[in-house]
Amino acid sequence: MNTALPKEVTFQANEIEYHMPASPVVVVCLDGSADAYLDAALARDAMPNVKKMSLNGHRAQARSALPSFTNVNNASIVTGCPPSVHGICGNFFLDPDSGEEVMMNSARFLRSHTIMSIAAKAGRQVGVVTAKEKLRDIFAHELDGIAFSTEKANQATLEKHGIEDVETMVGKPTPHIYSGEASVYVLEAGVALLRSGRSDFLYLSTTDYMQHTYEPEQPESIEFYRQLDTQIGLLLALGARVGITADHGMNAKQTVDGNPNVIYLQTELTHAFGNGFSVILPITDPYVVHHGALGSFAVIHTPKGTAPDAIAQWCQQRQGITEVYDKETAASKLQLPADRLGDLVVMSGRDVVIGRTPADHDLSALKVGLRSHGGRYEEMVPFIFSHPLKHAYKRKIIGDPRNFQIFDFSINGLQA
Repeated sequence: MNTALPKEVTFQANEIEYHMPASPVVVVCLDGSADAYLDAALARDAMPNVKKMSLNGHRAQARSALPSFTNVNNASIVTGCPPSVHGICGNFFLDPDSGEEVMMNSARFLRSHTIMSIAAKAGRQVGVVTAKEKLRDIFAHELDGIAFSTEKANQATLEKHGIEDVETMVGKPTPHIYSGEASVYVLEAGVALLRSGRSDFLYLSTTDYMQHTYEPEQPESIEFYRQLDTQIGLLLALGARVGITADHGMNAKQTVDGNPNVIYLQTELTHAFGNGFSVILPITDPYVVHHGALGSFAVIHTPKGTAPDAIAQWCQQRQGITEVYDKETAASKLQLPADRLGDLVVMSGRDVVIGRTPADHDLSALKVGLRSHGGRYEEMVPFIFSHPLKHAYKRKIIGDPRNFQIFDFSINGLQA
């Protein structure tokens, strides 16, 4: 156990200079937490510690990276830069090097150093806890510190994860990934790491199972956020500077009768133009119970010999599609890596998701009505701090703050 006081250190990561204070710093990503969830819980007095942060520190909104998916935004947060720099542009993509459709959950796709790895080299005791195992490899990239998932907490080893007694430390068994406990456990582990002196610089990233399953006002959501707030209070009591944001929001994607509101884009394109289209859905990941691989963002690889402009025009006229960009425009406007995109990028409306073909999606895996994310309507997320902002950061936050500036604000921008 390392009980030394945190070191005041300065380091640079991806062209931003960080002046780490001699106090613990904790950044929390509440996956899928649109402001509506916090507002509903606060209205029912379920989050007194977040209320205190909002009153004594600062509460605002920030814009997430697009597509508004987990891997994209967590990679942005831990590097402090947009996807065009760090290279992660989805959970899933068509690898131009291999020509295969692959998961983008490996650090080999990352083109930037992480803030945590550089902070560890500078002398801070870094701890990273994620609910989803799919993120751990990205978070652990070049990290000399602790990095594990609550999904596989009981499999953590000292050699691979920097820790081997997670269940003993937390005092609870490993939770099921399809549960609210998987997220609460993340914060409980963070509290235990901070309290034990094993870490003084933490990134805690939850999962969005609850937000995919329950609307903001439902009792299950209120109780879930009450439990998260209790752990946030313990982090504050341990003297931590705390910054809270989210990777994306969440919306119901259903018709008025409660059925999934899906555009099967590859099917429709094939019907209109013929064979050869490949529609890639970057939301695709191992957690199909969450969303059935249906989100509001898609990438189209068009057949050779077709005119992308004609395809784009057809997509723009399709009801439910809200934005269509060619590769170059998407790379520039959405800050995405052009070499990892298809010919076209499309986004859908607030209540609409994009699929490939009916055969590609097992909707029976969805336990409740479809709630999902990925597009423009899940872009705005909470941006909350435990202490007041310095003057320069008050100016920044009234402009266009991004969720991936959370480390900059939490480390450099607080009066603490």
